[in-house]
Amino acid sequence: MSPLPDYRPKQLSLGPLESEILEILWEFESATVREIHDRILSDPDRELTQASVTTVLNRLEQKGWVICHKQEKAFQWRPRISQGEAKVLQAHAQLNQFLAVSNPDVVAAFADSLDAASLDQLEAIAERIRAARQAREEQ
Repeated sequence: MSPLPDYRPKQLSLGPLESEILEILWEFESATVREIHDRILSDPDRELTQASVTTVLNRLEQKGWVICHKQEKAFQWRPRISQGEAKVLQAHAQLNQFLAVSNPDVVAAFADSLDAASLDQLEAIAERIRAARQAREEQ
């Protein structure tokens, strides 16, 4: 089971272009604005300026998703967390939103709509929760 990462971005929600640029950074691990821009423009149907890429990177930095380092004459951008850590954080946030409903009827209606595979997944999750609780109690 993946624990929650130690670091959490200030804001989890991302726009489509922010998500796209973050995906590129996860793939490259580190990139300049020009490299990201060139990658986006590799799609002939896309139009985007380097200034727009810089603006989005600055927003991602403000939200806590990326960091920037000056390397020689260019700025290198890299993600602050891995793609896997981001998925864990987003799943955790979604689960908390679902649980915040706190209406048993809504949860029951959701449970009624699940198929057999989903029920098997929920049972596996419940088993992991029981095991984690038992391990905590034994400590």
